[in-house]
Amino acid sequence: MTKPKFANVDEWQQAEILMQPVFIRLIDNIRKALDHSDWQGNYQEQTIWPDGVTTEMQSHVLKMQQQLAIATPNDLPQLEAELARLPQPHPTYQLCLKHSEHERQVTVDLWQLCYQICFKNYNPILSVTDEVTVEVDLALLDETGEVDWQNLDSKTKQLIEQVFASLPEGRV
Repeated sequence: MTKPKFANVDEWQQAEILMQPVFIRLIDNIRKALDHSDWQGNYQEQTIWPDGVTTEMQSHVLKMQQQLAIATPNDLPQLEAELARLPQPHPTYQLCLKHSEHERQVTVDLWQLCYQICFKNYNPILSVTDEVTVEVDLALLDETGEVDWQNLDSKTKQLIEQVFASLPEGRV
């Protein structure tokens, strides 16, 4: 999975304003949809490493991150500098859905859903295979640059309805 690529700093700053509210509204709308469906959901966090990072390197980075947490003020700069040169993992959050009557399970990447809400015409399939520059959906911001909660709620609800409608025997 690739991270979104921004055309300029303004796009990045607008996305930064939106991503936390988008994530919060997403989780709330998922909860509401689960209340009215035959699906049960739980959330999982996974760590994804860049391609080609060996198990040994992963262990080394994790060990250094642990050392950073307990480092003395004198040791911090050296540890931070070394960590900055090493590959870093990034977290991904997934919704694991299980149908209450069947053995069906579906996993949904929450970041991909956030991106679909936050950005115009975001296609998660293209974003995995190609580096695509994203464009913030300005309808989610009001004229002062703040979050337009009504539009955000509407777009989020619509996406969650689509997700649940696409589930095998899924209902909202």
